Amino acid sequence: MDITTFLAALEESLANATDVFSVGDVIFTTILSFLLALVIAWVYKDTYKGVSYTQSYVHTLILMSMVVSIIMLVIGSNIARAFSLVGALSIVRFRNAVKDSRDVGYIFFAMAIGMAVGTRFYLLAFISTLIISFILWGMSTLNLFAKDVKEQILKVRLPADMRYDQLFEPLFARYLSRFSLIAVETVQAGTLTELVYGVEFRSRTDPQQFLAEVRKLNDNHKVMLLTGHNEVDL
Repeated sequence: MDITTFLAALEESLANATDVFSVGDVIFTTILSFLLALVIAWVYKDTYKGVSYTQSYVHTLILMSMVVSIIMLVIGSNIARAFSLVGALSIVRFRNAVKDSRDVGYIFFAMAIGMAVGTRFYLLAFISTLIISFILWGMSTLNLFAKDVKEQILKVRLPADMRYDQLFEPLFARYLSRFSLIAVETVQAGTLTELVYGVEFRSRTDPQQFLAEVRKLNDNHKVMLLTGHNEVDL
């Protein structure tokens, strides 16, 4: 028996085992979901602007799309299989925290494409991937809905026995157009107090000179100014 005859016999035996899909369906579904997931992964990588990018997350998007397509292929229109899979998957617990809500959207995107391929809506999966990917890429490239946030975060440490109520107010009034105390925390076993302010500098203010003035008032302890904290994962 040559290899061609063997493969034909194997496909026939597998086809006889189920009347829902064939070996060709499995191969085509897996390959198509993989190719469409590559598009999603590329758009995610190209438009990501944070500092917590991980290759494993992108691989997970591709894997999820392929797995969901196979699951949908297995389920087909069989309600009993659907409930069986729900019961089996309900024991899975995910404890990884998703830092960016945008990442959740990409998870649903990959799952939706996998579901469309698995249920054999190939044209729907292909067109939806292209249109949604183009929209996501376009919004990122054009920087749509971006807001110019001038507020920055100032963290100041000073000795725990130092009064901070009005310590910095004269200095802040000279350099800042707006400031507000956000949080107060004891650090280093209670020996220091850390103050967290939301600040907005006046025009033509030198931040370096401002930080030098702050260090004169807090006994030269640590001072940190966080710029662009809305775009950076803290």
